[in-house]
Amino acid sequence: MSYFVPPCNYGMVEHDLSRSGQCHQLNFPFLERLNLKTVIYLSHDEPSQPFLNFLLDQGIDLVRPSGGDEQTNNPASPMSEAEVLSALQVILSPQYYPLHVMCNLGRHRTGTVIGCLRKLQRWNLTAIFEEYRRYAGSKVRLLNEQFIELFDTDLVRIPVEHPAWL
Repeated sequence: MSYFVPPCNYGMVEHDLSRSGQCHQLNFPFLERLNLKTVIYLSHDEPSQPFLNFLLDQGIDLVRPSGGDEQTNNPASPMSEAEVLSALQVILSPQYYPLHVMCNLGRHRTGTVIGCLRKLQRWNLTAIFEEYRRYAGSKVRLLNEQFIELFDTDLVRIPVEHPAWL
């Protein structure tokens, strides 16, 4: 009997769009069932070799958003506006779907990107912060919430072909 174990902080964001923390070998059968085409990897550190092998074996593309300060390897450093915009461009492009967004624990970097996506979807800030806090738990970072609140959605280029939920 096979067991399907989701990665830490796994959640569905929209149809064919999911999020989580880093994936380990125990999670591979679960991820396989998602039939992913693309993974957005938001962590500063390198993905593990078993994870890279899994992606290669499954034909899943790995995208690492550009625009971050490559000199900063501090996982606690907030995301740059350019990194968020780069990630959102992938999220808003249907050719990358089914799509999965992940960072170390699926809390802060993933939460920031998804929070900015929710703002683009015109969610109210209370609902956006409630979702962010649900995944961040007791480790909420006020700088991330402030980033989401002040994020200028006018900077995002909406492609002609975009997901129906936008």
